[in-house]
Amino acid sequence: MAGSKLVLEGRVSIKSFLLGLSVLLIPATRLCFGHIDWVFDHLTETPGKIAICVHVAVINGLLLLLYRGPLYQVAVRACFLGVTFGCGLIISCSQTTWTHFGWYMCSLSFFHYSEYLVTAVINPRSLSLDSFLLNHSVEYTLAAVSSWVEFTIEKLTVPELKHLNWLSVVGLLMVIYGDFLRKAAMLTAGSNFNHIVQNEKANSHILVTTGVYAYFRHPSYVGWFHWSIGTQVMLCNPVCIIGYTLASWRFFRERIEEEELSLIHFFGEDYVEYKKKVSTGLPFISGIRVN
Repeated sequence: MAGSKLVLEGRVSIKSFLLGLSVLLIPATRLCFGHIDWVFDHLTETPGKIAICVHVAVINGLLLLLYRGPLYQVAVRACFLGVTFGCGLIISCSQTTWTHFGWYMCSLSFFHYSEYLVTAVINPRSLSLDSFLLNHSVEYTLAAVSSWVEFTIEKLTVPELKHLNWLSVVGLLMVIYGDFLRKAAMLTAGSNFNHIVQNEKANSHILVTTGVYAYFRHPSYVGWFHWSIGTQVMLCNPVCIIGYTLASWRFFRERIEEEELSLIHFFGEDYVEYKKKVSTGLPFISGIRVN
């Protein structure tokens, strides 16, 4: 937050996300004219696809007129996430067997957009295009693509596996809990939060032990851990449930050890005492060992 006002990039991202969300007007317009069957059954067929593509092209043209350079880069990413969220809502509300994938689209797009927006609120100095986390890592991208491939293959070969509604609801609850916990951690940490592990202590850095940090030493990682696995539970992807669990556990174990080296260097005995009282929040991960 810059004073009491959201920085320009944050405001542009909100407008662009909402502009992307206007894709919802396509089925809403058809619904107003009484074409309920088109809305629920044919939106993903050729006419619906063409309408969405034209709508997106018009929006992109508008963004090109409104913004230039870095602001356009922010706008086009936020708009893309808004379109994805809107399409996810359309699929989620449609009479289709792809409903749970619609949930997933909403979860994924909201997670990435909210990462940027919350960063714009709490720590605008660290705000960049990387704050969307869309280019987090090659491994992250491969994991996402793998989940899409598994869902599609299993849907075509063992469709009954994708009809475990109770399991998808469990996954949805995991996703909501995980994302809520992560954003609560970011807001509680405020300007102390950064997507990149800091190796040098800034004057503004303080040891945060209140709020969700009173329950977990690394609540943002706990939230991300549950969110990532929850997306695969939601999709009923057995292979990726196992793969995401193992990969996320290994990633956060290494990340926590790296981060705690810096935290002990920054805060010394205060952090060591905090570490003794509060767990990391992740199973079988105790963090860096202190002699």
